[in-house]
Amino acid sequence: MADPASVVGVISGFRTEHGISHRVSCRAPGVSESWFYKHHTHQPTRRELRRQHLIEVVKGEFDDSGGTYGSPKIWIRLVRQGWRISVNTIAKIMAELGLVARKVRRRRGLTRPGKRSAALDFVRRDFTAEAPDLVWCGDMTEIETGEGKLYLATVIDLFSRRLPGYAMGTRHDAELVVAALHMAATTRGGDVRGVIFHTDRGSEFGSWAFTQRARASGLLPSMGSIGDCVDNAMMESFWARVQVELLNRRRWRTRLELSTALFEYLEIFHNRQRRHSALGMLSPVEYELRTPPVA
Repeated sequence: MADPASVVGVISGFRTEHGISHRVSCRAPGVSESWFYKHHTHQPTRRELRRQHLIEVVKGEFDDSGGTYGSPKIWIRLVRQGWRISVNTIAKIMAELGLVARKVRRRRGLTRPGKRSAALDFVRRDFTAEAPDLVWCGDMTEIETGEGKLYLATVIDLFSRRLPGYAMGTRHDAELVVAALHMAATTRGGDVRGVIFHTDRGSEFGSWAFTQRARASGLLPSMGSIGDCVDNAMMESFWARVQVELLNRRRWRTRLELSTALFEYLEIFHNRQRRHSALGMLSPVEYELRTPPVA
């Protein structure tokens, strides 16, 4: 049977609209008159009120994540808010509400090998760092809009998953990655000497403009092998999340519309709000703030 409160509401509305007795109006849903009066006068218990509140909170957390959080992440969020609940209960509620986290789609890469000699691979598929500004990863992707393509270059810190730098433009060239690198250096106070900057072997990362900027900043370039996404798996994972949590959710009419949404996603949601399982369910900024400075 459906929720008693819903059934009672239907019966009462039907009776009011048609001016008939409860005995007659109870026949349609197949309930007795005694059942109706029992639930009509029923006051919700504390347990029922708590469950209804829990349902609203779960749906709110799911919506706030853009439909991307599954039951484990929502459970962590609720536990930190003071809820005493099991992850299985969250999973059951999500199933009842039809809340299913969005699936990841593979993206089409932009890597075009450059003609210059590649840098050595100092990362060797170890995408971890013991402190901020030890190892960064960079990459570029393209996104379709109604006006044409918008290109996005990003820099991510392997320690906290924070994006200290990013840049958007209409051209797939080295100037875009240089702009992202410049923003990252500025965000970190300007002194980024000794930071390993790992990328794929795209032509923009082997260009003269990028190489000069990296050398001037004191960065140590690092590159994976050609055509192997595993060698830059951190960026591939990041792009997959962007696709699921933002890009696949709608069609983008203009570059301005998309660039505005990307700024809000990267700077506000990803850096300051998104919970990462690898960071103990903290956001990148929270994780950095809770980490003692390196002596």
